Amino acid sequence: MSEEKKELDQGGPVEGTAGEEKAAEKQSERLENSVYDWARSLIAAVVGVVLLFTFFARLIGVSGPSMQDTLYTGDRILVLNSMFCDFQPGDVVVVNAYNAQLDDTLVKRIIAVGGQTVDIDFVTGTVYVDGEPLDEPYIKEPTYTTDGTEFPLTLVEDEVFIMGDNRNHSTDSRSVQLGPVKEGYIQGKAIFLLFPGVTPYTEERDWGRIGLID
Repeated sequence: MSEEKKELDQGGPVEGTAGEEKAAEKQSERLENSVYDWARSLIAAVVGVVLLFTFFARLIGVSGPSMQDTLYTGDRILVLNSMFCDFQPGDVVVVNAYNAQLDDTLVKRIIAVGGQTVDIDFVTGTVYVDGEPLDEPYIKEPTYTTDGTEFPLTLVEDEVFIMGDNRNHSTDSRSVQLGPVKEGYIQGKAIFLLFPGVTPYTEERDWGRIGLID
């Protein structure tokens, strides 16, 4: 075999090996960049979630029948922090426990705000605010039960009057144990149902309920 042929034969594999090494290095570099980008995105997502649930919103679990049929036990709801809320009648809110008799966090609906007057006709089950009957499509049944609070009741500027949508199975501002609630005790406004609990009538989860809370 000639020297020229030997050089050609020997040169091919050397060049091929170098090309393979370069390709492997590029592939390794691409993999490292992908892992770095993935880790950076994951860290950013975790930090974002922590900030979201620390300062802007939180997840709350619903317990008890007082908000049926709007909310059920086991529902997980997203609550916007009170510092970002301008509370209005109709808002579903989460209230801190603030006395020994009512030591649970409450989920109720605002019926009236400071300066408004609430009255209830317990015979017809009608709730009045400033003399006008409320249109309440969200309630499970009319309001027939009283719990010690005297009506009519005018709220001071920083108070809200809250009731559960399941009116006859709710401890709320009708109770002398609770009464009108100072706005400072409100954690925030329930804005979104993220995960449905079991519906008591069907014993199943209704995934179609996921969405904004009215």
